[in-house]
Amino acid sequence: MERIQAAIQKAKEQRTGMGISPVRDPANGTAAHGAQIPRGQAGTAWGEIGTFEPDAEHLARHRIVTFADTDPAHNHFDMLRTKILRTMQRNDWKTIGITSPTSGCGKTTISLNLAFSLSHQPNLRTVLVDLDLRRPVVGKHLGITETHSVASVLQGTHTVQENFLRYGDNLAVGTNAQSIRASADLLMDARTAGGVRAIKDAFRPDILIYDLPPMLVSDDAMAFLPHLDCVLLVAGAEKSRLDEIDKCEQDLAGQVNVLGVVLNMCRYASEEYGYY
Repeated sequence: MERIQAAIQKAKEQRTGMGISPVRDPANGTAAHGAQIPRGQAGTAWGEIGTFEPDAEHLARHRIVTFADTDPAHNHFDMLRTKILRTMQRNDWKTIGITSPTSGCGKTTISLNLAFSLSHQPNLRTVLVDLDLRRPVVGKHLGITETHSVASVLQGTHTVQENFLRYGDNLAVGTNAQSIRASADLLMDARTAGGVRAIKDAFRPDILIYDLPPMLVSDDAMAFLPHLDCVLLVAGAEKSRLDEIDKCEQDLAGQVNVLGVVLNMCRYASEEYGYY
């Protein structure tokens, strides 16, 4: 863990800003200068999808601390939310992918905590999509029992309205009830671009979060990078090796804007590391 902390501190000192690659529009590779969508022009799907009410105890068992805000740990996620939100708004980015080097680093936990933290901002509309198609667990962590399939939305065989649920007025979640074997082929399929546009058009979100698969387990995350504005990498303390983190950052750099690294599962609280 000390090596990871030292590497993160070194990278923090070397960087002058959060992004390490040029700002670009994932649709055409040029600078993004789109205007904020007025609230009155927001997507119509918000009023057309079903709703869900999570069980606070169930979420707590899965370490989702930003739902009720009773656990002091929610402050760390609120700070992470503010840093991410400011950077994305400054660059007019809308879509963020959250990934990790390997499984077990807590990327889904980070994604869910970030989504609920963002949902506490009443004028901000957030969409969370479970794109870890081989091992989808967002629905399980939320206690959702409906057999939804974001994969079918990406393929264009089913609608957003059939496969998303809304919590409150400003958080929508798309889950997968079953795993997809040929997930990389699906993500690279030309139809996926249409499915991604369908989700954006349906919700017109301020922030669209994709919970991606681990980078070193399959090529799924790399296949989806063209659809993202930026990526956050989650490393597990005492789990992720320094060479794994380096490889992931090298693979991401030049293809997408990298916000930084979250050091998760750390038993020693400190203000000096955890996010940079």
